[in-house]
Amino acid sequence: MRILLTVKFPLEPFNSMARAGTAGSTLKAILEDLKPEAAYFYAPEGCRGGTFVLDIDSPSQLPSIAEPFFLKFAAKCEVQVAMSPADLEQAGLEQLAGKWG
Repeated sequence: MRILLTVKFPLEPFNSMARAGTAGSTLKAILEDLKPEAAYFYAPEGCRGGTFVLDIDSPSQLPSIAEPFFLKFAAKCEVQVAMSPADLEQAGLEQLAGKWG
């Protein structure tokens, strides 16, 4: 199951970690553990943040994905399930439209 993980880092503790030289290495260690298919960084709502594309086997993996961000950065994490075009083809939209439309 592919998910989009959106992470928003509050200014603290990220600023203190950046000044101490540990923010980058901590983030790198988390991403090496998660092995995202893609990683994008930007500034959502005026703070640091990013979106990561991950392929997981089970929802039970979500705590191990989010906890490093919670514990190290006091970050907010949001998870969305994502579908590829092939996944969408298998969704049965025509049958659903026939039943519910």
